[in-house]
Amino acid sequence: MKRWIPWVAAAIAVVLVGSGVWRAMAARQAQQKALSEATAQRVAAPLQLGADEVLRVAQVNLPLGVPVSGALRAVDSAMVKARVGGELQGLTVREGDSVKVGQEVARIDPTEARARLRQAQQQADAAKSQVDINQRQYTNNRALVDQGFISPTALVTSQASLEAAQSSYQAAVAAADVARKALDDTVLKSPISGQVAQRLAQPGERVAVDARIIEVVDLSRLELEALLPPADSVAVRVGQKAQLSVEGMSAPVTATVVRINPSAQAGSRTVPVYLRVEQAQNATPLRQGLFVQGTLDTGRADVLAVPLDAVRTDKPAPYLQTLKDGRVAYAEVKTGTRAVVNGQTLVAVEGVPVGTPVIAGRIGQLREGTVVSTAGAAAAAVAVPAASRTAP
Repeated sequence: MKRWIPWVAAAIAVVLVGSGVWRAMAARQAQQKALSEATAQRVAAPLQLGADEVLRVAQVNLPLGVPVSGALRAVDSAMVKARVGGELQGLTVREGDSVKVGQEVARIDPTEARARLRQAQQQADAAKSQVDINQRQYTNNRALVDQGFISPTALVTSQASLEAAQSSYQAAVAAADVARKALDDTVLKSPISGQVAQRLAQPGERVAVDARIIEVVDLSRLELEALLPPADSVAVRVGQKAQLSVEGMSAPVTATVVRINPSAQAGSRTVPVYLRVEQAQNATPLRQGLFVQGTLDTGRADVLAVPLDAVRTDKPAPYLQTLKDGRVAYAEVKTGTRAVVNGQTLVAVEGVPVGTPVIAGRIGQLREGTVVSTAGAAAAAVAVPAASRTAP
């Protein structure tokens, strides 16, 4: 009588399972539809850029410059060396002391030099006495020959002896002069006026010939030796100006090209260029060895330029993020000279036409093809201030 009960229970279970499956499939379809709608909304929403986030490639009259750097050095400097060997005496000057040209700065013990001078002088005196003896003998023999008491051969012999004695005397005098010069060389004098930069020996120390004692530098004239690549050196001329920044000084220092080396250095092929640093009277005094860097002004040129931070270098070739048909497009460029105009660093570029819209560097990297909206950016910021642009 109750066989239908299991069938009813089975039917109810099938209905319940089918209802659960239908609800799960419906929920999944709803999720997929919502996800596709959200994705479509994201694709449809372009990236909004402000007016100051889009730049224009502009033609500007850009100052051309060559970067220079190096250490300052004194134009006039001298190394006081020992001309004779011996014990160093009387060295009292130290680093920073001022010295005058011809001032005695140290001495070498002169005892040995004085003894050699006395020896050479006595040998010269002995040679002079021998000359006097031979002179008298020659005079007497000449008189005897005139009277016929001796043969002319004896006169020739006495004349040869006189000439030999005279040669010995002259050699002795020269030796005495050398000894006197050695004695004078025991006094070390400064060849220029300036300040002591280095003290390389101590009193009481025994020094050899050509041993370095002190270095004297004249800080009234300083120069910079800049090593320039061959391509940059072509545009450099004597008289061009450079603005240099010095460590520890806020104001720049002006320098002028005074000499250009006619030969490139072997190996590096760089060309040395020498710039005279101009020091103002009331400015902070400069010191030898200070590191300076700056830009040498070599003229001006009309070029296409953009801000330096807009050029991206995360690929093998530099490129700009430009806008084309409302999308981001990469444009490879070739960069050139750089210059600071009104506090903004600009760089010359080749490979894009003038007026090309460029995304500012502060935006960062965008995927190529990204949809971009420039609503409100019709008056996009130009690459450089209007005062620097070339008139059409």
